[in-house]
Amino acid sequence: MLSFIGQRLLYLMPVLLAVSLLTFLIASLLPGDLAYVILGDQATPEKVEALRHDMGLDQPIWWRYLSWLGHVLQGDFGRSFRTGQTVLQAIAERLPVSIELMLLAEIIGLSIGVPLAVACAVKAGSGFDRFMTGSAFAMLSVPPFLSAILLIYLFAVELRWLPATGYVPFAEDPAGNLRCMVLPALTLAFAEWPGIMRVLRSDMIATLQEDYIAMARAKGLKPARILFVHALKPSSLTLVTITGINIGRLIGGTLIVETVFALPGLGRLLVGALYTRDLVILQGVVLFVAAGFVIMNFIVDMFYAVLDPRIRHGHA
Repeated sequence: MLSFIGQRLLYLMPVLLAVSLLTFLIASLLPGDLAYVILGDQATPEKVEALRHDMGLDQPIWWRYLSWLGHVLQGDFGRSFRTGQTVLQAIAERLPVSIELMLLAEIIGLSIGVPLAVACAVKAGSGFDRFMTGSAFAMLSVPPFLSAILLIYLFAVELRWLPATGYVPFAEDPAGNLRCMVLPALTLAFAEWPGIMRVLRSDMIATLQEDYIAMARAKGLKPARILFVHALKPSSLTLVTITGINIGRLIGGTLIVETVFALPGLGRLLVGALYTRDLVILQGVVLFVAAGFVIMNFIVDMFYAVLDPRIRHGHA
């Protein structure tokens, strides 16, 4: 297992390096002069030249990248030129909101998708299976912002059960915090469960046709034990992949949902940095999100090895 982990870590390093390079290039090659943006109405040729020199913008791009990467490796992601706040402080303030939203969305999505997938696999080809498969396909076509608007109209405007926007920290009011997070989490979960259900359903149907399942039935094992112990575990490899990708994507990919529901998460921080051309915050957040996605895929590989020992022994 240690050898397997070490091998995956060796693969991880060049990927993270490539992610950092792409992050720097994307942010650095944006049109316009950052010095003019920072100075605004006070921009003069002398002030612009001095600021470009102070920020290293007059250096070759490869030198700027190496300098930036060196600071990042030391834990210094930079400081916003607009707020004076460090990137790590800004991320630390917004990250709990995004993580809570991500976890709630995944829990709700799995709670809906997994039971439906198991039920459809058991009743494959039935009317229930066809109806749920068609419903999942239809839900995949609904964009999150449309789901958000419909949920706001139903639960906030018509029924008035939940707030439409706003955020209450969990430490201040746990109940109020959950009330604020229900609609955003449902919005994301409605986009997550169809993929979870369709993938797990297909794998479960194939697994239930294996010889060892027939043997388990012949031994007289209870159907629930066969289903959830002998069939669900080997069918979960693809589910783990989907869940890991979803979590990595949701770390910073909830831009629309956080904007619609006015949640102070990483998504809104990233959007704000784009609007104000806060290059330092933009680079830091994008690098953090991209690294989180890569690390989440590494964790998925570890789960593979736990679920299927053949993978870590090189026999898969």
